[in-house]
Amino acid sequence: MNNEQYYLLLKIWIAFAIILFPVLLSITAPYGRHSRKDWGPMIPNRLGWMIMELPSLVMFIVFFLAGPNPVYFVTLIFFLLYTIHYSNRAIIFPLRTRTSQKLMPLIIAVFAIFFNLVNGFINGYYFGTVSGGYDIEWLYDIRFIVGGLLFFMGMAINLKSDNVLLALRHSSRNGYSIPTGGLFKYISCPNFFGEILEWTGFAIMTWSPAALAFAVWTIVNLVPRALDHHRWYRGNFSDYPPERKAVIPFVI
Repeated sequence: MNNEQYYLLLKIWIAFAIILFPVLLSITAPYGRHSRKDWGPMIPNRLGWMIMELPSLVMFIVFFLAGPNPVYFVTLIFFLLYTIHYSNRAIIFPLRTRTSQKLMPLIIAVFAIFFNLVNGFINGYYFGTVSGGYDIEWLYDIRFIVGGLLFFMGMAINLKSDNVLLALRHSSRNGYSIPTGGLFKYISCPNFFGEILEWTGFAIMTWSPAALAFAVWTIVNLVPRALDHHRWYRGNFSDYPPERKAVIPFVI
């Protein structure tokens, strides 16, 4: 694949996300608390989570390291941030969840695998082959600094929110109750908000079109999911705080 073909793929990928966004706003993906059995064969939730997240980690590592570009100190930082996040999402997080009895549709895992294969490829290929490299002075660039702050802020919010939700699952009979503490005071899904911040920050700190595509897809995937969760909370808990938004404090 030459650079012209690669950038065309990126444009198509971003356009596809924009076209898909209104569709996702109108459909509730049937997994997790929204799980349904009329979407075809079901697989264990924990297994599904792992097999659908691992491709992004594997593809990124392979194409990052297999490309002709040398591994610069700055790109090594980007490599570590990406792989640390996905090591947690693909391995550590599912092993911590209490979902041994829950199922998810196989088709959802298939869709997610496709997304993560493409996402891992476009980001790993960019840094391993397409990028012209980053001088050490990039560490002092305002884009790296602001993007890094957003990334680590988002990671902290995401991990904190995950811990709150995991603790609720262990203490609740059916795994669900009203979460409190931290940004749950303002929004129903601070874990999603944190992940949006992470990848927006990553796009800024790398200043790369591949990371921009990832940030766009993160928003397209998680905003509809957060709205679904928000409606679910309100429909299942009569005492759910009415002032909470879904995913962005005071906005949505």
